[in-house]
Amino acid sequence: MSKTITLTFTLNGRQVRLETRPGTRVLDLLRGEMGLTAAKEGCGSGECGACAILVDGTAKLSCLMLAAQLEGREIVTAEGLGTVEHPHPIQASLAENGAVQCGYCTPGMTIAAAELLAHTPCPDRGEVREAISGNLCRCTGYVKIVDAVMAVSRTTGEKNS
Repeated sequence: MSKTITLTFTLNGRQVRLETRPGTRVLDLLRGEMGLTAAKEGCGSGECGACAILVDGTAKLSCLMLAAQLEGREIVTAEGLGTVEHPHPIQASLAENGAVQCGYCTPGMTIAAAELLAHTPCPDRGEVREAISGNLCRCTGYVKIVDAVMAVSRTTGEKNS
């Protein structure tokens, strides 16, 4: 018999209450039990950033978190940032700037960029590089990704001035 815990948290703007095993990783909970597949299992050891999610507005690696850590928290996955019909500005900019190749790192890059822009609406290129530094991309070489974040930054900066 397997022991379960009951968790209540906010996921992509919706209140969630569910039962799961205490040792379940957040990545497995999201992908397997909730059907949210944007967060990817890359390395499974916190090295690649493909599994990043926002926890109370801060990017966290879901492969290193246990489900019990979600209790009472606000979780946002890449699915919660935007949709195909209404993408988040960073999701649209990544596509417009050719910064999406295989797409494996894109959700993690999106989460890292969204966190950065929420706290620093007009970052310089160095700040962008630092913000996405925990995310590995094997396809684009980062220049287009930084360009995409800077394009959103310019738009945000124009709105704020």
